[in-house]
Amino acid sequence: MEFSALKFCPAKGQASHLTRGMEWRKLCYQFSLHFSVQRAAFNVAEVAVVFGSEFVRFHKKTFTWLKKKQVASEFDFRFACLTIEWPLADLIIIIYAVSCAFRLVHQLETGRSSLVGLGLTAMSDFERIKRSCLKRNELWEDPDFPATQSSVFYHQTPPFQFHWKRPKDLCSRPVFVHDSPSQFDISPGKMGDRWLVSCLGVLYLSKGLFYRVVPADQSFSSGDYCGLFRFRLWWCGEWVEVLVDDRLPTFGDRLSTAGSRLAFLQAQHTDQFWPGLLEKAYAKLHGSYEALKYGTLLDGLADLTGGITESISIRQDPTTCGRMLSKLLEMTTLITCTVQSSTTLVRNQTEKLANGIQIGSNYRLYAVERVETFSGEPIQLVRLRNPLGVVGGEYVGAWSRDSTEWDEVPPQEKERLAVRHCADGEFWMSYSDFVKTFTHLEAVHLDSDTSRDEPSLHHKQTWQMRLFQGTWQKGVSAGGCRNNPDTFHINPQLHLILSEMEEVIISLNQHSIMEPKVIGFTAYSLPKNNSDTIGRAFFKKNKSLVNSQYTNSRQVSHRCQLEQGGYLVMPTTFEPGQESSFTLRVYSSKPLKLKLLDTHPSLVKSAVIKAPATLDGKSFSQYEAVFLQLADEHRTVNAFELQELLDACLPNDYIKSCACMEVCRQVVLTLDTTGSGRLKLGDFKDLMCSLKYWQTAFKNHTRERAGILKAERLKDALLEVGFQLSTDVLSVIILRYMRKDGTFRFGDFVSTILHLTVAFNIFESKDPLQNGNIKLTLPEWLKTSLMC
Repeated sequence: MEFSALKFCPAKGQASHLTRGMEWRKLCYQFSLHFSVQRAAFNVAEVAVVFGSEFVRFHKKTFTWLKKKQVASEFDFRFACLTIEWPLADLIIIIYAVSCAFRLVHQLETGRSSLVGLGLTAMSDFERIKRSCLKRNELWEDPDFPATQSSVFYHQTPPFQFHWKRPKDLCSRPVFVHDSPSQFDISPGKMGDRWLVSCLGVLYLSKGLFYRVVPADQSFSSGDYCGLFRFRLWWCGEWVEVLVDDRLPTFGDRLSTAGSRLAFLQAQHTDQFWPGLLEKAYAKLHGSYEALKYGTLLDGLADLTGGITESISIRQDPTTCGRMLSKLLEMTTLITCTVQSSTTLVRNQTEKLANGIQIGSNYRLYAVERVETFSGEPIQLVRLRNPLGVVGGEYVGAWSRDSTEWDEVPPQEKERLAVRHCADGEFWMSYSDFVKTFTHLEAVHLDSDTSRDEPSLHHKQTWQMRLFQGTWQKGVSAGGCRNNPDTFHINPQLHLILSEMEEVIISLNQHSIMEPKVIGFTAYSLPKNNSDTIGRAFFKKNKSLVNSQYTNSRQVSHRCQLEQGGYLVMPTTFEPGQESSFTLRVYSSKPLKLKLLDTHPSLVKSAVIKAPATLDGKSFSQYEAVFLQLADEHRTVNAFELQELLDACLPNDYIKSCACMEVCRQVVLTLDTTGSGRLKLGDFKDLMCSLKYWQTAFKNHTRERAGILKAERLKDALLEVGFQLSTDVLSVIILRYMRKDGTFRFGDFVSTILHLTVAFNIFESKDPLQNGNIKLTLPEWLKTSLMC
């Protein structure tokens, strides 16, 4: 890969507010990407190309000298820098930038950092499509989210006809996003999604987070415009880049520019189009604009910030809420407060309290300060801001901008609180009025990765976060809630270890967006040194310590105080057998560990039973006669003859399900040690003894209906036979053998045992020293994979 092929997609675009230090960091990321991909020595000439003449102004003689030097480590680079004469500014920049680059490379190689979310790619879909459209001089049309009625209303009939138009068809000089500070003036339009407007308002007040979602290096200028725009959203446990064309739904005169208006999100007083385009990207992920009607503010904030959200009742316990608020203000948390109405509001209607506070709007909470009046009375004040600014209406209660209460405060205190320099929509309120006015705190907790782009959070304590992404798979890990004691233990088991007593926040997020499941989680005490999966008996003897609510929301969060030690966290669906992927995150202000408890695959005992010598008696004589009748002159049978033999010898249809040709072929591959594809009489005796043994294990786990094994019980049944399996291996077996009704017949069970027997035998033969690793050539790999 050449440096010229690398493209940098800055997390905030080329916005003018970026500091020079941020530019250095971007270049370090780009340099580190190249080095991590190449895994080879690099020279200073390449460094010069990466960092560019804007940052490293090489003298011609110096550049020529360094071009001959190969630099393979940070020490070598610093040594090279110090052995020649450099302008001081250049030397500082180079050493700083390359040190950062090497640090990131080390983090990438040790797994402590990743390229996810850095906006780095050799050639992204965005760049490829944009380059192609500009070359052909055409405007892009998104094939995955077409400009049709079904993209707007999927289930319902649209109340009026929509016309899709591009911003240049609606105004003469459209703007993607204003670089200079501007008032947030977004209205929800016809859909009336005030929750989304409120989410965007909170995001807009945090410009670092805003430009991560809305890359500012996009415009409608002629040399750069091709009708293609991109946004970044946290979706299903990762940052994804969503591409949309700029055809937006409008209503009004189809042919007239003046008579057309955007149907949904839009800027009221400016020609900015980022709100409508971002809404379209969000609707694309949901499948339609109509789906946004059922969204919630907490889900929206999580998707826009990458954090976990939490709703805290203020009035339930104002004292506890006050202590929690003080702690949250010290952390990398965005805090908002809202008045939740007890009655249902009209979607596009805004109601206000007598003091001017809007019902249903989220106000950003920045600080809680203590001031003393001239009389010495201490007052707790809360600094709030309405993202809508003056458009959203002024707060007119006590301690508002021009209230008389400020006359009782000394000038130095007012100067400390910057009362005269409040931004639009910003105001102070006493804490006593705050708890009487607002009903809920709605907080977004951000870890080090999700908060790093927001300058206002850099001085705060960072949340420690641990993440696990998994799946609920039928028959493997979809055991349902505690109401299902027979299957609850098969759910993913996560071991949480706390180094000291701490209040933690556990958040479970499901990835089933269109058809959400009812989800939740349960936690138990578990020793720190435990490394084995927990069986069914544990949950029958031990009471749960933490239980979240179960709901069909996309996210379920629960705050709990836990002592130092280990805990078992079980994320589940409410009903067993429901499939979905999920992300579970644990936040704490102190160090913590989270790992999956899983079983290492092993052969506990041989699954193939050797026939005893006494088997030659009367009980087997009838089988032997049939065998000799079908055998060749060498007294051996192949798979076809074995099928006839089993069909004649097995007593009933229940057992005869393993007499199919596929199973017979696998029997021959398993028991034939000569490679001839034929079985001797002794092999047949071993098979008949093994079938009887396997039948007993199969029956032990088929309680409801004889002859049918539920997939959830397969793991325990295989363990009784002799196989201890991990979740990944069990998942493949389930996908290969489970029937449509989620069950196994005896033939499926036998086939599974035979495949596992061959797999373990091959591995053991290739690993005589039992190191747990084997090497295979391509022919060997093909042979072994076909035998399994």
